[in-house]
Amino acid sequence: GLPSMGKAMKKTFPMENPKHAPPRMVESIKSKIRKYLKRERRKPLPVEVDFWDFDCRIGKTEEAAEVAHVSALIKAVDTASEESWSQIYIEILAKPGRRMRRSEE
Repeated sequence: GLPSMGKAMKKTFPMENPKHAPPRMVESIKSKIRKYLKRERRKPLPVEVDFWDFDCRIGKTEEAAEVAHVSALIKAVDTASEESWSQIYIEILAKPGRRMRRSEE
């Protein structure tokens, strides 16, 4: 496989905090996700790479995390909130994305 680019985000976020209302916690997690994606997407693309793609996993815990599309991350945080999870594990790993396969690979 390709060497991993940059640092992956692998983090369990608490969904509950005595000091903050749940909606604040949800917004804070979402903003961390958006910030991470933005930062990764700003990185210069290696030759032969068209865009940054992301491998993501989401779950209540790292062990229970399932593969998810990057576009599903924000929705997943909402779902976790609606289902009253006490925490959410989020893993995002930037990887090179290619729009078309070349035959010499």
